[in-house]
Amino acid sequence: MSLEASELILNKDGSIYHLGLLPEEIASTIITVGDPARVPKISTHFDTIEVKKQKREFCTHTGTYKGKRISVMSTGMGTDNIDIALNELDALVNIDLKARTLKDKVTSLDIIRIGTTGSLRKEIPVGSYILSELAIGFDGLMHYYEDDSFLNNEIAEAFVEQTGWPTKRAFPYVVEGARKLIEKLHSDIIVQGMTGTNVGFYGPQGRILRANVSDSEMNDKITAFSYDRFKVTNLEMETSGIYGISKLLGHNAASMNLVLANREIGDFLENASEMMEKLIIYTLNKIAE
Repeated sequence: MSLEASELILNKDGSIYHLGLLPEEIASTIITVGDPARVPKISTHFDTIEVKKQKREFCTHTGTYKGKRISVMSTGMGTDNIDIALNELDALVNIDLKARTLKDKVTSLDIIRIGTTGSLRKEIPVGSYILSELAIGFDGLMHYYEDDSFLNNEIAEAFVEQTGWPTKRAFPYVVEGARKLIEKLHSDIIVQGMTGTNVGFYGPQGRILRANVSDSEMNDKITAFSYDRFKVTNLEMETSGIYGISKLLGHNAASMNLVLANREIGDFLENASEMMEKLIIYTLNKIAE
């Protein structure tokens, strides 16, 4: 059955609506970043660049690094943008855009986030690199999709019970990163953790400028949570959506996080550009191995 024009939206050149990309313009390994300005900071390390496209906040460069074809794409901030970016990346490889029909064989992408985060634990200082083994989403995105078979409901329910999570907020969901990518990206300089994904940067992460938050002890409650060997190590704004949509659609995902701020002791990283450059090169080399 052909997908309706209102569901699968294409541009006049046949490219997917928001990303502005054609199927042949993306690699099977994709690095996602929040900031469009970070895309050229990564692609500058490529040996070749064959595609440079930008539409809205979605900037994409595709090329090769040490013989490995890689795309790097900015998504903007938040799981709402992740919902757009990952569904459209999936459409590029798993839907025949001209016929508007689903392909018989599902193609799996490797999707690796390189981003920044705030640590909740004094033992994970600024400048650390966190690889998200699990993500816990406070954003509610995955509750809009029918299939929840890949979610870890036991951890989510334990989190709600231990923190007294308000019923007015979205029920948390927990999803695991792709084991094969986590093993590939891990080393002794990497901390594996459980990443919390928030719907915003200020109130949702307990920051107060002029507006008070509804629960001033929220971050303390999140930090105190424990289930088996898992504790929430850091907060950011995309990982749960990347992990959730990837699992839903049959892709592999991992999230690499540079700790910019330590929320427990109030510290902030001074040499952020230098440490991000090191994370970029580290991740590229791991991908190319």
